Amino acid sequence: MRVVVGRIGKAHGIRGEVTVELRTDEPERRFAPGMTLLGSDGTTFEVESVREHGPGLLVGFVGVHDRNAAETLRGTILEADVDPDALPEDEDEFYDRQLVGLRAVHVDGHELGTIAEVLHLPGHDLLAVRTPDEREVLVPFVHAIVPEVDVVAGIARIDPPGGLFDADEE
Repeated sequence: MRVVVGRIGKAHGIRGEVTVELRTDEPERRFAPGMTLLGSDGTTFEVESVREHGPGLLVGFVGVHDRNAAETLRGTILEADVDPDALPEDEDEFYDRQLVGLRAVHVDGHELGTIAEVLHLPGHDLLAVRTPDEREVLVPFVHAIVPEVDVVAGIARIDPPGGLFDADEE
């Protein structure tokens, strides 16, 4: 299974390094030297070097050794092949693919909808819940609001603040 792990930004310096905007919670695993990543255009990239840079990384790829070559990569989406049965190391963490499709159920038991997407924002992640009437409700993915996720049962229990799903709720 292929998952998006980053997007190449601008070139950095003259030796072919590029900035990478992260789209993974496991950068140390996905961008380790020797790892092979797939570009959105089908190109393969082998990570040669990596170091932290602000909120992202500076990455050097095998065969990309000057600024001009690095600039041509700008905007490339990077994907990694991931075992679909692999799980995060921490039991309170989830891959997006584990959450998308789960039933969103109010803590009192009534159906709220289905998780359609996970949005990664600087403050915290949001769950985009598609309601039965086809609205999209963005739910902060924090323990106070989503106290339980049971991937095996296919359910995310949600305790939404009043008005999040309906103006007259709670």
